Amino acid sequence: MTFRELHAGRFVMPNAWDAGSAVLLAAAGFPAIATTSAGIAFSMAKGDHTLPDGAPAVSRDQMFERVREITAAVHVPVNGDLEDGYGAGPARVAETISLARSAGLAGGNIEDYDGRELYDVSLAVERIVAAREAAGADFVLTARTDGQLLRTPTSLDESIDRANRFRAAGADCLYVPGVNSLDAIRTLVREIDGPLNVVIGLGTSTLTVADLQSAGVTRISLGGSIARAALGFIRRSAEELATCGTITFAADQIPQADLNQLFARSSKGEY
Repeated sequence: MTFRELHAGRFVMPNAWDAGSAVLLAAAGFPAIATTSAGIAFSMAKGDHTLPDGAPAVSRDQMFERVREITAAVHVPVNGDLEDGYGAGPARVAETISLARSAGLAGGNIEDYDGRELYDVSLAVERIVAAREAAGADFVLTARTDGQLLRTPTSLDESIDRANRFRAAGADCLYVPGVNSLDAIRTLVREIDGPLNVVIGLGTSTLTVADLQSAGVTRISLGGSIARAALGFIRRSAEELATCGTITFAADQIPQADLNQLFARSSKGEY
């Protein structure tokens, strides 16, 4: 099934940060995976922009180098976290979409946030128009609006309005991160004229896949949650080793033979 066809139903799309994590997720049977800009940044010992600290610390060239490694490692569709398109101007966004297609991505998200504030809505719409023109027929374009994540005075109605403007401008899927109330998510599903992506694993949200799919959400992603959990495991392991001299954490490792077999099968194109 193509990535576009998946958006006619319901599916979960977890986020990878390198080739190895991508293979593990694909091997688990997910029909598509995504990249995570946060996870990729952390794997490079760089910060992701923590709102409202500013623009991403990972350059577009660095990000696409990692993206190409991920798309080369798996055969399931990969959706790219493309930040704000790595520039304000519509032409820059279009260029980023063209690079995304060349890197093997099946789709990608474009944000309406520059790391400091939301783009003016008219410019934000122009950016989606340019992205759509560069995307072609098969590339699934997701328009993300960050007003709820920023926790500014931006109302839910304004975020819905932006999402619908982006839909009219050519976005295939809409994404309003920062909404963790199931009632509010039902409102998004009802009021937004197009497939909705919802991220789980942010903050203290206890939403489940079943909750969101029953509310009508098309696509569920995890952002940097798995990457942050993996780093949390490393820190806990290091603390145990440094303070106790024990390695109980080793009980959770995947046996080397299993990993060798998994990645050998991946190199043959099984995932």
